[in-house]
Amino acid sequence: MQGNGEERHPRTDAVRRALQQVDSEAAAADLLFLEHWQAQRRPDIAASLRAGQIRRANPALAAAIHAELNRR
Repeated sequence: MQGNGEERHPRTDAVRRALQQVDSEAAAADLLFLEHWQAQRRPDIAASLRAGQIRRANPALAAAIHAELNRR
């Protein structure tokens, strides 16, 4: 995966598990982006829109990431 300011390694167990089930770099990049965005939300409309799309496609994962980050 190419870095464009995004993390390359998962911070949460939820994303680690999800990454084991994806078969494309694009899907993996989306999951890592979502995790990074949820950890460090920035007031960037493009990033917020992208995160929103990924969250709608993966609501259980988004909730698991949120819960795990809030426990830390």
